Amino acid sequence: MQCDVCQSKEATVFLTQIVEGKMQKVNLCEACSKEKGVNDPTGFALADLLLGIGASQEIEKSPAAVKCGVCGFTQADFKKTGRLGCSHCYEVFAEGIEPMLKNMHKGTTHTGKAPVAYRAARVHGEKIKSLQANLSKAIESEEFELAANLRDQIKQVETELPK
Repeated sequence: MQCDVCQSKEATVFLTQIVEGKMQKVNLCEACSKEKGVNDPTGFALADLLLGIGASQEIEKSPAAVKCGVCGFTQADFKKTGRLGCSHCYEVFAEGIEPMLKNMHKGTTHTGKAPVAYRAARVHGEKIKSLQANLSKAIESEEFELAANLRDQIKQVETELPK
């Protein structure tokens, strides 16, 4: 089996990572494993290898002197560890990490998870607010037929409270 990095030497180091139930494997020759810092846990980022181009190459596109004003984390720190120092780092290093996040995740905005009942109640509340806003606009513009229709829709939605 050949090394995934240099594609020329025989792989002797085999790394496996399971993320959200998906197994990802990286095969490295001895030279590439030493170069990537496999023996040094602070210098090795498996995610960097799995991305192909690597996180370090994305960060190198940004200006070299960028430093987080909150935690003092630098691009070199990110390149070495593959992790950010604080939540503010996401804004500071946005230009370099945004393409990586798009490749690794479904998007770049964290939406989180919520119980089904909570989500249904939230969607229901947003629907009522939207209808009420439209009702106010219809009244202001003196569209009374539309306003009456919206009022009826609001009453109907209010009776259909989620459980």
